[in-house]
Amino acid sequence: MLKIGVVGVGHLGQHHARIFAQMKNCKLVGVFDQNMERATEIANKNNTKYFDKYIDLLNNIDAVDISATTTYHYELAKEALLAGKHIFIEKPITAELWQAEELLKIADEKSLKIQVGHIERFNPVMIDSADIIKNPVFIESHRIAPFTPRGSDVPVILDLMIHDIDLILSFVDSKIKHISASGLSLFTKSIDIANARLEFENGAIANVTSSRVALKRERKIRFFQKDAYISANFQDQETNIVKKSKNLNNVLAQMMFSGDDIKAEDLVDSKFIDSSNHEKDALTLELESFVDAVVNDKEPIVNGNAGLRALRIALKIVNLIEGNNKKNKDLL
Repeated sequence: MLKIGVVGVGHLGQHHARIFAQMKNCKLVGVFDQNMERATEIANKNNTKYFDKYIDLLNNIDAVDISATTTYHYELAKEALLAGKHIFIEKPITAELWQAEELLKIADEKSLKIQVGHIERFNPVMIDSADIIKNPVFIESHRIAPFTPRGSDVPVILDLMIHDIDLILSFVDSKIKHISASGLSLFTKSIDIANARLEFENGAIANVTSSRVALKRERKIRFFQKDAYISANFQDQETNIVKKSKNLNNVLAQMMFSGDDIKAEDLVDSKFIDSSNHEKDALTLELESFVDAVVNDKEPIVNGNAGLRALRIALKIVNLIEGNNKKNKDLL
């Protein structure tokens, strides 16, 4: 049985602890948080122990779940890896590229697993439609939310947009040849709203928008490909798939001779998928996947390289926006 601990039991970490405590093939040994009152509360709720020192938790576990603020990801993960522990680390993997590269190097040298918390890979919406998405040529995503202090220690690109960057990179099998981006700060000193256009060598294009200063919540992604249009709504757990009708050529030929109007249903075949009835939610599937990877010595579905790849693109977008904003400011 895998012995695991959770570090950082705030908004996200509390749910990680709850799920691990209920999992059959692992044991939640304990939790650690700088807020001892909070750590005690979550430990009591899950019938486990709180540790007042991180090293003491590491000495009693096989793997650690790092759900602390992004700023602390690197130092917590490095200490765990050097102690010989497998790690699950919330996205983004780290705040800086060199930090992620160093973690991957240590993990490789010690044959340890790293899984990064890009949870949308495990979203039932994506699970139900993943096999249909093949060679998309245009992708459009919107991920917006009202402002909350949580996550505001990093730009919105690292907080929200990186989810969609990871998804896009997982579906487009090509290198990025060009990135353009714009954004601005409203409530924080960092970037609060951003848009990026990713152009791939194979001709595919992705248009990605994220905001943490919106008046509503929206999480949608649309894929356009040669034979289909797939619209996935993460929030409502719904997917709409539209494909060209198998009888399209016959219908068009008939129209040319008859002059009759064509109905939409004659041109396309539509399919609606309701993913809200899945037995398990995305977080449970994600954490079960990590435990399975460690216990059965498998490569994590979202491994350290995937986390590094998404971070690299996200940081390029951040640098582009900050550079453009500085140039514009200097011109005033």
